[in-house]
Amino acid sequence: MPVSDYLVTIGLEVHCQIKTETKMFCSCKAGFGYEPNTNVCPTCLGMPGALPVLNEYAIERTILTGMMLGCSTPPVTKWDRKNYFYADMPKNYQTSQLDLPLCIGGEVPLYSWAFPPDSGVKSDEPVVRRVRLDHIHLEEDAAKLTHFGNYSLVDYNRGGTPLMEIVSTPDLTSPDETYAYLKSLQQILICGGISDADMEKGQMRCDVNVSLRPKGQKELGAKIEMKNINSMSAARRALIYEIARQADELDRGIAQVQSTRRWDDELGESIVMRTKENAHDYRYHPCPDLVPVHTAPLVEKVRGELPELPDARRERLMASYGLPVADANTLVADAALCAYFEAAAAASKSPRKIANWVINNLSAALAEKGIGIEDCPLASAGLAGLVGIIEDGLVSNNQAREVLDVLWQKPGMAAEEAAASLGYRKTDTGALDGVIRGVIAENDELVAAVKGGNMKLLNALTGKVMKASNPKPNPKLVTEMIMKQLGL
Repeated sequence: MPVSDYLVTIGLEVHCQIKTETKMFCSCKAGFGYEPNTNVCPTCLGMPGALPVLNEYAIERTILTGMMLGCSTPPVTKWDRKNYFYADMPKNYQTSQLDLPLCIGGEVPLYSWAFPPDSGVKSDEPVVRRVRLDHIHLEEDAAKLTHFGNYSLVDYNRGGTPLMEIVSTPDLTSPDETYAYLKSLQQILICGGISDADMEKGQMRCDVNVSLRPKGQKELGAKIEMKNINSMSAARRALIYEIARQADELDRGIAQVQSTRRWDDELGESIVMRTKENAHDYRYHPCPDLVPVHTAPLVEKVRGELPELPDARRERLMASYGLPVADANTLVADAALCAYFEAAAAASKSPRKIANWVINNLSAALAEKGIGIEDCPLASAGLAGLVGIIEDGLVSNNQAREVLDVLWQKPGMAAEEAAASLGYRKTDTGALDGVIRGVIAENDELVAAVKGGNMKLLNALTGKVMKASNPKPNPKLVTEMIMKQLGL
């Protein structure tokens, strides 16, 4: 049977590092980029007798995440020990949550702008549909293992970092929906200041569960879990492969067995790691070193911190700045880019032009340099100044791109000064009028052709005026003045 004859069921387990100063159960620094094994202590290394202390701020951030996603928080929560033996967990157990997680239920909206560009999803409606959550629990992260040919290195800096696990119900039905789920969730977490959710830095990771069953069959197929997925695009590629693999094997009469597979993005295939693993294999039991937590005071504490979510931000951008849907979608899809736009728009009288420059010119420059908006050398006020000199007629859009290159190298320079360094100064229209008259007098045939209706040759006249002018005028102004003199 073709893949289209099977029903695809997908569930996700998203692990997200919470942005905190310290680890979940000790006072060691939490963060990315430190020298290996420098932010460690007896507690996060699992030394005998070292006792954990709860990170209250991490609990609050998890509750806030639940509020943003419409979850409920039970009156009491507790922590459990998940027992397993591996080098990334020196205690031989992970402190996690089993039956009393911090957040229950809820949903993740699939925003239209979060779908892959080639998915065909239209962006008219802000939310395509919503995916139900099972729960969100709070645990400690494992250490980071780096594997080489015949040995591995372990960095315990990451071990003990506060980690949320956001578990969906099996509501997703396609690789494109999975991509949109991850993108939507990422932006919600960033909006709330919960996490930077950078998948390349391991701040957000996901395990994908997928099963196939023939259409008409109610019982779900065997669940296949896929690990080592490090980006949204990788999740999409992994699912496309895995769905095709399962469909092919089912067509050949090979029954699927519950298993865990490792995705190899370079090879573009998944490899079996282990089979038939269930929760009871981990021998969960309540952590004797941590008391249950009554959540009501924490819920009230964070209730006033609910941020503006992406769908509300999209509507505000269109209403407040007059942005078209496509521009609002692009900005909402990147919280940092949106913040930059709003800062620039606040210093400008032309927010739509600011949006156009942020989305097109500035984003292209960032992509060319391989950096994000956070590392952009041009401040938002600098971009507002650049758009300002376009609006004042000092430079054209094309000339402004040259000015942008100067500002990129000298970000502290004013836009007018950068334009002047390229020879673009405020035009003396009287002097320019004389230059235009001279060009018209010297180009009878060209002028006759333009007057005869060949408007394409108007650009040739503009070019001659530009060449004869010093300082360089705005080409748009030159064209307008030529047309006026020719009576067009």
